[in-house]
Amino acid sequence: MERTAIRRRLSWQVATVTDVRRETATARTLVLDVPDWPGHLAGQHLDVRLTAPDGYRASRSYSLASAWTGDTIELTVEQVPDGEVSLYLVDVLKVGDPLEIRGPVGGWFVWKPEQEGPVQLIGGGSGIVPLMAMLRAHKQADSTAPVRLLYSVRRPTSVLYVDDLKSVAAANHVDIRLVYTREAPAGEPRVGRIDADLLEQFAFPPADAPTTYVCGPTPFVEAVADLLVAAGHDPARVRTERFGPTGGPQ
Repeated sequence: MERTAIRRRLSWQVATVTDVRRETATARTLVLDVPDWPGHLAGQHLDVRLTAPDGYRASRSYSLASAWTGDTIELTVEQVPDGEVSLYLVDVLKVGDPLEIRGPVGGWFVWKPEQEGPVQLIGGGSGIVPLMAMLRAHKQADSTAPVRLLYSVRRPTSVLYVDDLKSVAAANHVDIRLVYTREAPAGEPRVGRIDADLLEQFAFPPADAPTTYVCGPTPFVEAVADLLVAAGHDPARVRTERFGPTGGPQ
């Protein structure tokens, strides 16, 4: 049975788009119906493959945005400049269309409700996607584990999941802090990147032994991970997922 499940995860199958939601001007969420989906953990990703009429194929990895409910799954895709796959997924794909996928993939960058201790989430740009899946899974499981999110974005119009983040912020044990790098909303005096001072103010301290998940562009992830270790966090408790030209899921 285990080999069958692994083989199914590694095999391409056809999903159907059942809904689309615009998140920002350059990102949208795809809701997919997948026959016999085996379920997934918050933080996992899947592969998407497109095939052109001439037979040319392109595939990319995208993080799952939804907790597993036994129903549909969700991907949130940010359009990448000159990205052949993301352009199609964000601007062309429509309800009723098929989409070839493979997964779920990954077992390290995941959060499970049975985990003990506080959870620190740090995301840059669309790196919020797998962290949102963790927040949704946390809410779904009625987990009492303390959670904090530091979410770095360029400007207010770049924020993904605006309504969901407000809902999560209202729940117990969840604290959310947005960090703006280019343009901040009225009343927010700080504009800049996540630095050592911000981590000291808003992240769990090393003494609390949090499990920390960092996701975003490769330079962002490397910089934040270095700051965490320099502040005294156990490197074994800092889990990273990066994307970009040499990275992984988007």
